[in-house]
Amino acid sequence: MLAAGALVLTGCSKGGSDAGDNKKQDRQNAQRQQASIKFGDAADSTGPAAPVPGARSGGSMEVLERDSYAHLDPAQVYVYNEMTVAQLLDRGLTGYKSTSDDGKRHEVVGDLATDSGTTTDGGKTWKYTLKDGIKFADGTPITSKDVRQSVERLFAPFITTGPSYLQQWLANTSGTDYRKLLPDGPYKGKHLPDSVLSTPDAKTVVFHFKTPHPDLPYTLAMAGYSVVSAQGDTKEKYDKNPVTTGPYKIQSFKSGKSMVLVKNPDWDPKTDPIRHQYVDRFNITFNQQFEASTKALLADSGADRTGISFSNSVDAGNLSQVLSDPKLKSRVVSGYQPYVGQMNINMSKPEMKDIRVREAIAYALPVTPFIRAYGGTDAMEVAGGLIGPTVSGYDPAFDPYGKKKNPAGDPAKAHALLKAAGKLGMKLTFGYINTQEGQQYSTAMAAGLKKAGFDVQRQEIPSETFYDQVSKLNNPYDIFHTAWGADWPSASTVMPPLYDGRQIADGAANYSQINDPHVNSEIDRINTITDPVKSAAEWEKLDKYLLTKVVNEVPTAYYKATQIAGSKVGGLVYDDVIGGVDPRRLYIK
Repeated sequence: MLAAGALVLTGCSKGGSDAGDNKKQDRQNAQRQQASIKFGDAADSTGPAAPVPGARSGGSMEVLERDSYAHLDPAQVYVYNEMTVAQLLDRGLTGYKSTSDDGKRHEVVGDLATDSGTTTDGGKTWKYTLKDGIKFADGTPITSKDVRQSVERLFAPFITTGPSYLQQWLANTSGTDYRKLLPDGPYKGKHLPDSVLSTPDAKTVVFHFKTPHPDLPYTLAMAGYSVVSAQGDTKEKYDKNPVTTGPYKIQSFKSGKSMVLVKNPDWDPKTDPIRHQYVDRFNITFNQQFEASTKALLADSGADRTGISFSNSVDAGNLSQVLSDPKLKSRVVSGYQPYVGQMNINMSKPEMKDIRVREAIAYALPVTPFIRAYGGTDAMEVAGGLIGPTVSGYDPAFDPYGKKKNPAGDPAKAHALLKAAGKLGMKLTFGYINTQEGQQYSTAMAAGLKKAGFDVQRQEIPSETFYDQVSKLNNPYDIFHTAWGADWPSASTVMPPLYDGRQIADGAANYSQINDPHVNSEIDRINTITDPVKSAAEWEKLDKYLLTKVVNEVPTAYYKATQIAGSKVGGLVYDDVIGGVDPRRLYIK
């Protein structure tokens, strides 16, 4: 399902909702997401989407967001806030259709395609047929030429931050070697051969893989694989001004300040089984910290009565009140997110080559400040491993650094490890996201590391470009915190993108830059296991190897989210697949 770097979090001290019933509900919410999702047929893929009960058309919605959008080119979209707004702007060959009004049940259906895809050889060949009546926001029809352009440009050097599953499968290789298949993308006259991608007519697209890839319908539903206009492809410039395909288009975008979305008149609801177009206009304002957006929406006055945030969670200071006040129940949604927080240890740094240093970081790091900054156990659960509760294979007993029993860390043990390594007083550069929460938790985490004998230097990183900065190969940070959610319900979308050494590249998600031969070979071996139960068990073994033999990460927390809207916002639902508010069904009451 989802993807990189949750910037969404919650806040506050431990609150009234932390009762037994809510813990049970949390477990149910997480376990529900482990299930595979049905692939729909042509009937399931026919628009329009089922009406939202009580929905009305018209009006403007105010959207309060912390971070501006660093990327709008679909191929570069892989961060939560960008993926959420992409639900309104972009369409792909497939997509997730909600089949219930509570956001808990879904199917993968044909979005621009007539169904979720057909294969007759176990997933080596997949055929898609485009629907009639589908157009870009500039009025041009969407054809197989556009799909070919969308796929081929994924190989171009300027596409660096999006997912790479499809490219690797087409090139039948791991890591970044897929780029050799079409090094310049489609821009210098070369194209993928028909033996890889065939588009025999304007409506037909066929993917050819050397090995079976039965998960392709999930993959193509990712925002990163939405369709780009061949005619309107402006390469790097597309990232700020894309030609959209969804029910909304961008009227204006002032990076770091504001964005206005208006209805796309060339979007035909009869072609779309997933989205609605109830709201006339979304007025998005950036630089709204969690605390500010929560206070504004709680006050519920003026324009904020029709206000919401797609990505901000309720802040730590208000979370307990929001969850316990029955009067707010109709304006609040909560759910379990797929994200696993982890402190990355930058393995490219010479001083990190000694495993005793990495173990000292792992034992010393207190996770209490991180969880407290976002709202305590209402907002997060202490993590043990790298595979979280929403993914099959999760082992709740796995806790190699003892964080579940002692989330404050073990500075004495860490001090002994650092002393044995002869590195007491070692400088440690801690890159942190420059938000209220980031400032709070990084200060306390640094204090915990200092107790163990590290000389910690904190360096702030702007939140809008945080993931772009930490995914640079030569970044200056020894440690920094990221979060990752499975792209669909399988650990095959967790381990390879994050820990395959052949994935190391500028913009890639192997943030710790780990390149371990055993990990690489295990990724190749486990990826060939077709039984999902057996593969889940093997991925969990790899999780244990990483955290006990390599120590390139320190898991911190499994994420939940609580969000609030103004009293005039209708259609408010927490969607399991999106991992937050579903913007596609919102309306003004």
